[in-house]
Amino acid sequence: MGIFNKNMNTASKSSGNSYLKISMTKDGAEYTFLLDGRLDTITSPDLESKINEVVGDATKLILDLAKLEYISSAGLRVLLGALQMMENKGEMVVRNLTVPVREIFELTGFARLFNI
Repeated sequence: MGIFNKNMNTASKSSGNSYLKISMTKDGAEYTFLLDGRLDTITSPDLESKINEVVGDATKLILDLAKLEYISSAGLRVLLGALQMMENKGEMVVRNLTVPVREIFELTGFARLFNI
C-alpha cells in the first residue's frame, strides 16, 4: 500500500489589499496547509473553514507560513482555535514563518504557544 497524497488548491479570496491562497496536502491523517498572501479579517474565515473540514480526521496539522506576508489578530484567532481543536487529537506545527509574521508571533506571545 502506498501513501495517499492529495493536493487541493482552494479558491483565493481577495478584496482590496487582502489576498490569501490556501493549498492543502494530505498524507494519511497529516494535513499541511501552505498559506500565500495575507491572513486577516477578510481572509481568515476561509482558512478557518478549511481547517474545520479536516480537523475531525487529522492527527497532525501543519501550517506552512513561508509565503504569508501578514497576519492580523483575526488570523491569530484562527490559529489558536485550530491549536485548541488539535489539543487532544494530535499535533499542530507552524513552520517557515516569514520575518514579519515571526515578529507578530513574538510580540503577541504566540511563539511560546506553538510548536514552531
